[in-house]
Amino acid sequence: MAWAPVERAQAAIKTRATRGVRGLLLRRHNPSMDDLKEEIAATAARLVVEEGLEYGPAKRRAVKQLGVPSRSALPDNDQVEAAVEEYIAIFCAESQAEELQALRELAVQWMQRLEAFRPHLGGAVWRGTATRRSDIYLQLFCDDPKSAEISLIDKGVRFEVRSVPGLHGDMVDALSIHALCMPLGEQVGVHLLINDLDDVRGALQSDSKGRAPRGNLAAVQKLLGEVDGK
Repeated sequence: MAWAPVERAQAAIKTRATRGVRGLLLRRHNPSMDDLKEEIAATAARLVVEEGLEYGPAKRRAVKQLGVPSRSALPDNDQVEAAVEEYIAIFCAESQAEELQALRELAVQWMQRLEAFRPHLGGAVWRGTATRRSDIYLQLFCDDPKSAEISLIDKGVRFEVRSVPGLHGDMVDALSIHALCMPLGEQVGVHLLINDLDDVRGALQSDSKGRAPRGNLAAVQKLLGEVDGK
C-alpha cells in the first residue's frame, strides 16, 4: 500500500532524526561539535520518548548507538528537551496530551496519599514532555528518612529501595513502586526520592530559564485544572 504524503514526510524526518553520526561523517570531512551535539540530542530525544529514559542515560546511550567517542561533548539538557519537544510534535501529537494528563492524574493520586511528606513532582511529567513510557518522579521531604518507608508498609504498598543521585548530587534513597494507570491500561513506575526536610527550599529554585524545576500538589492540580478548563 502506498504511503500518504504526510506519512512519507514523517518517515523521512524520523530517518533524519535517528540516523547515526557515521553517516554524517561520510558527508562531511570535518563535522563541527555543534553537528555532533545535534545528532546526539536527536537520538537521545527518541530514547526519551520511546523508551522513557531520563536525559542523562539517554545521552550516554545515544553516544554508544551513534558510535562516537565516549568523551564527545554532550548537548545540555535544554538542547535535549528541545529535541524531545520536536520529536513529540512530529510523532506523538495526537496521543501525547492524553498520556500526559493520565500520568499527572496518577501523580496527584500519589501526592495526595503522601501529602505528609511534602511531595513535589519533577521530571517529564512536570515539564509536560511525558508520554506513556515516562515514569513519575516525586521528591519527598521528610523529618525522618525512614518515615516514608514505614508509611508505605502501613498502607500495604510494595516497593523496592535503591540509591540514586539526589538534588545536590549526594546519594539518596529512592522507593520505586509499580502503579496501575487506568487510562493507559498499564503499570507506571512511581519513584519516591527521599530528601531531608531542610532541602525543600533549594528544590524550588528556578532554572536558567526562570522555570520551576518541580511543583507541589497545588501546582500540579492547577496544571490539570488548566487543561480541564480549556
